[in-house]
Amino acid sequence: MTNGGLLWLLLSCAAFAQQIQISLAPQSMVEERLRAYTTKNAEREPALRRLFAGAGCMGDALVEQEVKAGKPPNLVCTLPGSTASTIIVGAHFDLAEKGDGVVDNWTGASLLASLYEGLMGIPRQHTFVFVGFMGEESGLVGSKAFVKQLGKNLQNVKAMVNMDTLGLSDAEVWVNHADKELVHWIDVAADTMKLPVAAMNVDQVGSTDSESFREKKIPAITIHSLTTATLPILHSAKDKIEAVHLEEYYRTYKLVSAYLMVLDQKLGP
Repeated sequence: MTNGGLLWLLLSCAAFAQQIQISLAPQSMVEERLRAYTTKNAEREPALRRLFAGAGCMGDALVEQEVKAGKPPNLVCTLPGSTASTIIVGAHFDLAEKGDGVVDNWTGASLLASLYEGLMGIPRQHTFVFVGFMGEESGLVGSKAFVKQLGKNLQNVKAMVNMDTLGLSDAEVWVNHADKELVHWIDVAADTMKLPVAAMNVDQVGSTDSESFREKKIPAITIHSLTTATLPILHSAKDKIEAVHLEEYYRTYKLVSAYLMVLDQKLGP
């Protein structure tokens, strides 16, 4: 059934003999948020703020986290759960100098609002923190600052799910830079949803925001869509919205939505 434009699904998960409830935005809304990109770095954080507000994250739930004076802040949207145990869902919103920066990484950043919106009406044990990171392209600046500012709350973080460069194919996972348990549960989510997911290591490409969390021993995973064939799109004039395969992109959104609810049930408080 639909409610406020969202599709609610109750899925049986044979892998752990439970049901998971998920709520999905229609593909038209996910695409609309993708098309809300801007090609200027200074305008990216305000654009992401508008998406969060449109999804219902505003007021005290949505805060700017200063990173460097005179630079864009991180943008943090918090969705409280029944415990202080936290799952962080992140994506960087800054872009490289060439291209429109849609694939890298408005595809990840614009999904944050839809994921928040879908979880908002579902009972959760974990607190979910959705973060738009600044400065990934200049050395993971925003994610490093975010981890540093966690302070004593670091011990509450049970997982970090990073989305970077989606929609060039179906979902892929940087397996050799991911926590094994988190990889297992995304396989479970994919099986439950009957959606594809593949292992694709990208060690030679560079780094991404999940690495800031792995350095602090926080279980982390990066979901992406890169292959050898699509790698030349990054940081080039080819990085435009036309490069995004919209059906694969929406399938990735559905997978991540289910994955977050699986993690909420299976990760300890």
